Amino acid sequence: MPLDPAIKKKIDDLVQSDSVVLFMKGSRSFPQCGFSASVVNILNTLVPKFATVNILSDSEVRGGMKEYSDWPTFPQLFIKGEFVGGADIVRQMHESGELEKKLGDLVTPAKAPEVTVTARAAAELSAALKDGGPGDVIHLTITPAWEHQLDIGPKEASHLTVETGGVTVQLDRASSGRAAGVVVDFVENSDGAGFKIDNPNRPAAVRQIEPKALKALLDSGKIKAFYDVRTEKERVIASIAGAKLLDDAAMAEAEKLPKDAHIAFHCHHGNRSRAAAEHFLKEGYTNVYNLAGGIDAWSRDVDPSVPKY
Repeated sequence: MPLDPAIKKKIDDLVQSDSVVLFMKGSRSFPQCGFSASVVNILNTLVPKFATVNILSDSEVRGGMKEYSDWPTFPQLFIKGEFVGGADIVRQMHESGELEKKLGDLVTPAKAPEVTVTARAAAELSAALKDGGPGDVIHLTITPAWEHQLDIGPKEASHLTVETGGVTVQLDRASSGRAAGVVVDFVENSDGAGFKIDNPNRPAAVRQIEPKALKALLDSGKIKAFYDVRTEKERVIASIAGAKLLDDAAMAEAEKLPKDAHIAFHCHHGNRSRAAAEHFLKEGYTNVYNLAGGIDAWSRDVDPSVPKY
């Protein structure tokens, strides 16, 4: 059955409404399926502006698109009025570099970030590359959760290339936006050996700290405030010397501390105090610690005289 002319005109107008148009489930800011989200994430790394059409909110468009493009599923990407494909095709084109070529002058110019590989790390990476295939390089991936991954693989046309320490490092465009100033090192200590990646762009996070390590920081005076987020009834049963009850008075005191002051929290097992630490992090404090395992772990590893309950 031929597509209704009125619906075709409506879709034509949507396709021509922008140089890049994605018919998807949801919107750019709120994708409502994994396939749509994957294409949005790819486009976000390439173009500053593109239009999205939420097919869930318009049954005419949703039904007409399948016949219009002769494509049964969503999302569906159009570039300069031409149908490109769905999620799998877009992903494949992105990995091969074809998508960037297709977008042409619409693509935001990308500059490779400044990444430093120390001499020690370069030696280890060069040795690892000998076990790879011909032409393999180092790939550095930085996820949205700021996890860092080093892998070996072939060069990717769509990735940015950095030459550092005699090693070729490639990053996808999303990772490159999080990588300015990254230093890759290789360290050896009593705990073993491995790569250490310092990233100055990583946002502050609550630092889970073991009891003995926290005691060392408390003894050194580095921790400027130590708060107990349990109830007064629990504190009667067991308490850690120097830890203050996080009541209204303590909250007011904490608010006067410099944002870079080192502060720590504890509770019974570490869950309630982590929530309190996250709150302070959101308020702008940058050196926030949570006692892993809570006072229970403190009793086990530091001070057995503290009762368990």
